[in-house]
Amino acid sequence: MKTIFPIIILLSLLLPNIGFSSQDSTRQESTKKVYTFEITSDIDPRMNRKVRLALEDAKSKEADLIIIEMDTYGGAVNDADDIRTMVLETKVPIHVWINKDAASAGALISIACDSIYMAPGASIGAATVVMGGGGEAAPDKYQSYMRSMMRSTAEAKGRDPKIAEAMVDQNLEVEGVSEKGSVVTFSVSEAIANGFSEGQVNSIEEIIEKQGIESYEIVEYTNSNVENVISIFLNPAVSGFLILIIFAGIYFEIQTPGVGFPLAASLIAIVLYFIPYYLTGLAQNWEIAVFIVGVILLLVELFVIPGFGVFGILGIVGILTGLTLGMIPNDAFDFTFVPSGDLFVAILTVILAAIVAMALIFFFAPKVNQWKAFSTISLANTQQRSEGYTSSSYQDSLLGKEGIAHTRLMPSGKILVEDEVYDAYSRGEFIDKGEKVIVISTEGTSLKVKKG
Repeated sequence: MKTIFPIIILLSLLLPNIGFSSQDSTRQESTKKVYTFEITSDIDPRMNRKVRLALEDAKSKEADLIIIEMDTYGGAVNDADDIRTMVLETKVPIHVWINKDAASAGALISIACDSIYMAPGASIGAATVVMGGGGEAAPDKYQSYMRSMMRSTAEAKGRDPKIAEAMVDQNLEVEGVSEKGSVVTFSVSEAIANGFSEGQVNSIEEIIEKQGIESYEIVEYTNSNVENVISIFLNPAVSGFLILIIFAGIYFEIQTPGVGFPLAASLIAIVLYFIPYYLTGLAQNWEIAVFIVGVILLLVELFVIPGFGVFGILGIVGILTGLTLGMIPNDAFDFTFVPSGDLFVAILTVILAAIVAMALIFFFAPKVNQWKAFSTISLANTQQRSEGYTSSSYQDSLLGKEGIAHTRLMPSGKILVEDEVYDAYSRGEFIDKGEKVIVISTEGTSLKVKKG
């Protein structure tokens, strides 16, 4: 027994230190990970993708809390619904800090969050669905859909569904909140008084403190390298340049079939053009299909039924339509919610790129076969006479000779003179297969001809 007492005394002295170490370890382990990202531009397919990637990233990093910084005037209803659904289905608590505006689709997304905080001077509401131009109200079917989403979302988060609905419908009167004829838009104090905000804060850090979190680590969403590359190719100037390469590549491959280089350049440009728009939800499968069908129809016009008729016109329309619609957030041929500025930029980009491509083609096409570098690539000087072709230096004796177009000249192609096939080009005009031609120049590696 005598030996037990010293042991008990020794343990009593050690236990407080052991307890402190355990508490210190728990304190370190209780550091919360707070994930933040911004919704500070229009709600569209690009923002839809960003939110999805951010929430997936937050989940992979095991975030304990998510805070969205909001400042938007709204956007597309379908994308707002997608984002709202993602927010509602996320198990990690999501808070939103309205740093100035949460209008329309922004209000819907904010109401879907677990709590709403607002910066001084911020506002929330005005969720009437408007047309792409931003002024005229959309048809009632869209208003009805928005009202139902606002109502159900408010119910899910314990907020007054009638007030949420009144943010959409100006004919809905809420006693003590709004009068008939105006939609609800709350200031900070009004939102707090009516249960649509948990308080006014000046920063994300204040929100974290209000959650009773003392030890935390803030993780901000940043675009991956892939997203940064995608954003570059979404630039209209880059898109226009790719369109130029697409047209030029297809044309020069038609002029020198089998070379491969122009076709490869065109295919790469097509991929680089459509993939970024496809990944961000702008280019749909059917729009890409319209472009491909347009190319096929144009090739049919050029090689199967030469001339410039229905197939050629439909092909060009299909190509231009696919390229244009791939740039904008349209719903099939419904442009109700497409911002007029976006539609204008898309049409202008495609048309200007097509015009520049055609101008360059007509300017450079007659000279291409004279370039040594291109003739080397196209193997123009290695075709054998046994195959019926002659592409080497031409004799002056051919000057003034008559022949016929062996292929269609657009403006380059091949002609037949005295049973020999020669590379040739016109002065910019198209000459159909079988038409008579006259050689007007023998300089370079191709003959220059005109209609006979």
